[in-house]
Amino acid sequence: MTPRLAEVWVYLSASPLAGLTATLLAYQGAYALHRASGLHPLTNPVPIAVAVLVALLWASGTPYATYFEGAQFVHFLLGPATVALAVPLYEQRAQVRRLWLPLTAGLLVGVPVAVGSALVVARLLGASRETLLSLAPKSVTTPVAMGIAERIGGLPSLTAALVIATGMLGAMIATPLLDALRVRDPAARGFAVGVAAHGIGTARAFQVGEENGAFAGLAMGLSALLAALVVPTLARWLVGP
Repeated sequence: MTPRLAEVWVYLSASPLAGLTATLLAYQGAYALHRASGLHPLTNPVPIAVAVLVALLWASGTPYATYFEGAQFVHFLLGPATVALAVPLYEQRAQVRRLWLPLTAGLLVGVPVAVGSALVVARLLGASRETLLSLAPKSVTTPVAMGIAERIGGLPSLTAALVIATGMLGAMIATPLLDALRVRDPAARGFAVGVAAHGIGTARAFQVGEENGAFAGLAMGLSALLAALVVPTLARWLVGP
């Protein structure tokens, strides 16, 4: 960053709205690139916006706490946005009643597999016990995952990073992977993405279609509930007391 530009940024960063403005501009730019690519999964706007913001904060020497003073407004909206997922789900209530059995089976298999596979692979690669416990809830939405990690002895901050990485990766590879597996049903596609990639995957599912997004939101909520019940037990069994 040039001295002149650095001076301007130091002046602007004194305002709490600087973090909010930077966040919105980074995402809008990333989303424009995403649209220009024909909504290609590998140009998902979330990781691109995150990379832009990290580079900006690093180049300007802005502490994360200073940035978050403004960006917390976006963080606050996560709650209402999550509650709003009930609207498209309500519109799909007939589908939910019709598919309750396969959805329940998918949930009961998907959550333990997501937890168990990650722990087994990480353990084979030599991850520490603390890392394993932080990794266990990585497929659950961030607030719930951090609470689970704290309860079982993991690092909530590391869990948050792993959750975000999981969501971004899931959002990028879900569409081509499901296409390759010839999964065509929107409800099945959405539910699978919600179980594996929580909020970021759900946002991607809504880009594909409203039915996809509704079932992804359902899966995200149910996965968080089931994970809170089973992750502590699975972690003790696979990692040890």
